[in-house]
Amino acid sequence: MTGRDIVCVGFNDWETELWTNQHHLMARLAGSGNRVLFIESLGLRRPTVAGRDVSRMARRLVRGLQPPRERDGVHVLSPLVIPLHGNPTVRRLNARILPALVGHAARRLGMRQPILWGYVPQAEVLLDVLDPSLVVYHCVDDIATQEGIDTASFQAAEARYAGRADLVLASAPRLAERMRTLSDNVLYAPNVADTAAFAAALDEGRIDEPLGALPHPRLVFTGAIAEKKLDLPLLAQIARARRDWTIALVGPVGLGDPHTDVAALEAEPNVHLLGARRYEELPAVLRGADITLIPYRASELTASIFPMKVYEYLAAGRPVVSTPLPALEGVAEITVADGAAAFISAIERELAEDTPERRTARSAAAARNSWDARLEEIGTALERLGA
Repeated sequence: MTGRDIVCVGFNDWETELWTNQHHLMARLAGSGNRVLFIESLGLRRPTVAGRDVSRMARRLVRGLQPPRERDGVHVLSPLVIPLHGNPTVRRLNARILPALVGHAARRLGMRQPILWGYVPQAEVLLDVLDPSLVVYHCVDDIATQEGIDTASFQAAEARYAGRADLVLASAPRLAERMRTLSDNVLYAPNVADTAAFAAALDEGRIDEPLGALPHPRLVFTGAIAEKKLDLPLLAQIARARRDWTIALVGPVGLGDPHTDVAALEAEPNVHLLGARRYEELPAVLRGADITLIPYRASELTASIFPMKVYEYLAAGRPVVSTPLPALEGVAEITVADGAAAFISAIERELAEDTPERRTARSAAAARNSWDARLEEIGTALERLGA
């Protein structure tokens, strides 16, 4: 895809501590000669008085009065909408505010009949004002199951928007299965990685300094430390059972789940919360890892998640031990373990059997799952629609 105008309605802000699918794809599309207008999160989750939510609302108030700003080659708009989408009156008000703001920004950029690319179905209110040449619904999470979301109104909007979309992208098998009840054109497109960048972890080089100061073996998790996704008690059990192991959690605490409580983990002497890292710093983190972890809770939410870290870990060549996730069934080189005892046994086995040759093989297999390959696949699907 090149030379296209794209209006993308995201579920996150652009400047965030963790880049997700929407950031990687839109930045790459912008870098490939497309003009991208990214609409930041519409605040689908009811805000709380937690510090992270309050500071985010303050930033939105300031930025909402400004024209689109350019970041990473993408034009970013922070719309002033009211984050109470379960209220019919508020929904009607937002349905007037958002099209006016986005329509003005699109005209300002000279966009005509852009592709409307919605990561949330509330993008439907832009159909009339943008008159899009193509409509894409990119479903990467079962957002309706998350705490603070008005499930009924979200699912109703999703049914309407997915039914109207020319192409629906789904990042997990259960999402694809559900989307096929709403659309006749669904492409299963699991999350991938910048595999070339993460493969650098195979080479000698700099190791993240705080991680490098910790003793081996190092069990590393990268990503949001959020209670709604992570099985925090499982990690505490492993830490208590094996004091000779180091568990390092690299990422922001409470992102997307401001009530996350990590006090129990912080009490364990061999658990280390190292804070967030920029995306380009993660290969240096994984270079220092002996085992990588995907310790997700079993829930309705995680049943529809394909973690973006899967191919990051594998591209870095590291052994991966995960709790059972439906989306990971059949993914080679991932060891699945259910419960603390099984998890510990799996880690022991991977530590004993890992070799440089196995690391190279993991990375080579993961190389097929790159963002460039994913964009080519999506571009082909859109070309079939006459794009």
